[in-house]
Amino acid sequence: MDQEEPIYYELLKPGGTVNIDRYKQQLLNLNDAILEKREQYEKRQHKVIFLDDDAPSHRVKPTECIVKELGWDPLAHAAYSPDLAPSDYLLFASFGHTLDDKCFASYENVKSWLDDWLASKDRSFFWHGIHKLPERWGKCVANDGYYLE
Repeated sequence: MDQEEPIYYELLKPGGTVNIDRYKQQLLNLNDAILEKREQYEKRQHKVIFLDDDAPSHRVKPTECIVKELGWDPLAHAAYSPDLAPSDYLLFASFGHTLDDKCFASYENVKSWLDDWLASKDRSFFWHGIHKLPERWGKCVANDGYYLE
């Protein structure tokens, strides 16, 4: 996601896992989505600043090489902390509250609900989440990487 909207997401099928190969493909899919949705990046008027977590598949040389080959600026941070991942502190926290008492009968129902939920969020929701990151970053660094909340 960026400050405007989600750019790309992949909902794993039941039993699916993210391994090195899947993550590499997700990075390539994300790059395609960025180039499709954000013309300024294709023209390289802006640089992608990329933040992910420290999951093992994210920190191996092949995936780090893809990030470098794509010309993205990886935003390094201390050990995994949901305090620094907008997907965790913004998206998952917000739709987690909405999921109370929901029960889905199929993968398709989950995907449909998620698509609708994301579409219901206006730009200010995503803008706030991205612009909250520098403050959270500073607090996390000041606390030696420990969780804030």
